[in-house]
Amino acid sequence: MIGKKASGIALLVILLTSVTGAPASAQAADAKQPSVDNPHMHLWGTDNIGQCWTHFDANETTSAVDGYGEKEFAQNQQVDVNFNCAMSESFKSDMYLNPNGTIRIDVGIYVQSGDCTDTAECQELRISLLKGSTVVASNEFATSSFEDEQIIWEIPVEDNMTRWNKSFEEPQLQFEYSKPNPGGLECIVFDCTGVFRVYYSDNQDGMNTEMLFPVINASDPIAVGGDNPPPSSTDSGLLPGFGLMAGLGAMAAGAIASRRRLV
Repeated sequence: MIGKKASGIALLVILLTSVTGAPASAQAADAKQPSVDNPHMHLWGTDNIGQCWTHFDANETTSAVDGYGEKEFAQNQQVDVNFNCAMSESFKSDMYLNPNGTIRIDVGIYVQSGDCTDTAECQELRISLLKGSTVVASNEFATSSFEDEQIIWEIPVEDNMTRWNKSFEEPQLQFEYSKPNPGGLECIVFDCTGVFRVYYSDNQDGMNTEMLFPVINASDPIAVGGDNPPPSSTDSGLLPGFGLMAGLGAMAAGAIASRRRLV
């Protein structure tokens, strides 16, 4: 009798554990995806900036070993770059941002170029934030040649930045720069090769490169267009899944009672 009662209780415990444990395993975090606890997007790429990508994992094994990508330009050649750094994979869920928050972009840059003249094409460093293929913010930054530059750009979240749809509205960064090659008498002694370098998130040069998004849950009341449906007419006010747990508990209790009658 005692043994059968104990087995019934064990059955009840197993059923309840399986129900309560399932959501935890189903919601295992993906380090490359954004979340409230993982809001920093990191920048990666090849050593010649031939490829540049981003994701939300602070670890990357295929990025340039020196921690930066660099493109060189021969003497008398325009130092000219225009490239995008896009997510390495699509969002698995829409990303929601706090409408009262701020996006912060930190990027380390190094350039070797000449000064702008009336006859030379010139474009200061321009960084643009794209939502999919749409530019949602853009800014120009003055840089000094032959020096590391720490770019810090804060972007207040606008109405068109509160929701980033999965699969086609992942964030991208675009870099544009165009100036003459270094020149002058000093080039007789010094190397006047033009250089444009972007530091990646794992660089060892003390430059900070990451993007902070004020991520919130879709169910947050301030999430614009978020997943926050009103309670259904059948909602009893119990915790999610509690009805199923109660049902399984009743089934287990019935099994115990049935065994008692058979004794």
